[in-house]
Amino acid sequence: MSRPNTQRWGGVSQTLHWLIALLILTLGIVGLTMGELPKTPKYFWVYTAHKSLGITVLTMVVLRLGWRLYAGAPPAVPGTPTWQERIASVTHALLYVLMFGIPLSGWIYDSASGLRPFRWFGLVDVPKLVAPDPQTVAISHAIHEYGFWLLVAVVAAHAGAALYHHVFQRDATLVRMLPRGWISSPQKD
Repeated sequence: MSRPNTQRWGGVSQTLHWLIALLILTLGIVGLTMGELPKTPKYFWVYTAHKSLGITVLTMVVLRLGWRLYAGAPPAVPGTPTWQERIASVTHALLYVLMFGIPLSGWIYDSASGLRPFRWFGLVDVPKLVAPDPQTVAISHAIHEYGFWLLVAVVAAHAGAALYHHVFQRDATLVRMLPRGWISSPQKD
């Protein structure tokens, strides 16, 4: 298993990063559209798939954080100002909080709603975290919904910063999270 070296993120970190990003994008699209579905068997299938993917993301984020603690991270790209490093650290911490908080709030929302238990992709019973409670439903739903919109904003800033570094700073910040050969490091003038 590849750990990050002094130049790049390792393969495990890259795989988890992009897989989690893809799953969150899928969850966001499904979450924004599933309320419009008619109450048919497909509706319940979509909700269960959304919940299952959310639990999957939560599990992958736990794995990613564990891997990050084990493997570490490459140092900042040489020449990166300290204030940018600090903003990047705060942004990453906020991303982790949201990647934990949004699935957990969804799980609590489902638990507090008193809905029938669901099975993760039809395979494993997912336990309820709390007893049915209308106040917990309201709070967890608000955290789930507003947390999603905050995540959208933070991810946009995160991606924008990576593109800024690539296009304007002309450094390897973006390239080192991509598989080798996807794009080359920009050359400084």
